[in-house]
Amino acid sequence: MVQKVAAGFVIFRRISTVVEYLLLQTSYGINHWTPPKGHVDPGETELMTTALRETEEESGLLKTDLKIYEDTKKKLVYNVKGKPKEVYYFLAELVNPKADVKLSDEHQDFKWLPIQEACALAGYQEMQDTLKEFDQYIKNNLGKCSGACA
Repeated sequence: MVQKVAAGFVIFRRISTVVEYLLLQTSYGINHWTPPKGHVDPGETELMTTALRETEEESGLLKTDLKIYEDTKKKLVYNVKGKPKEVYYFLAELVNPKADVKLSDEHQDFKWLPIQEACALAGYQEMQDTLKEFDQYIKNNLGKCSGACA
């Protein structure tokens, strides 16, 4: 029996030839670093709806700032207080270079990091594996630049 379901985006941007990932630092608990995500609200039937809402709430980034790769859904399962929590991530590219990250009260800091540094900050092995999988997807499927390179 699943206790909670959440959804979000692993957001990346390209600066020249470097791919960087957005991580947000929580302002609660152990102040862990994670991509924007949150719980599915009552009435939300599509995980994408939740991911978009939570990304806007937590980072200020809008759907129009992103290119979403809908074929990249990744499911992670964590144990929270002895009960499973499912988190679904989709890959999204920041395509609006003028978009600013605006944190909610739930977060105290953010960083854009290359894959090795992002994995070092992401404390959970499942999150590190997800970042690496998405990084490989970018290398294998998205080429060097999709028009959003700075």
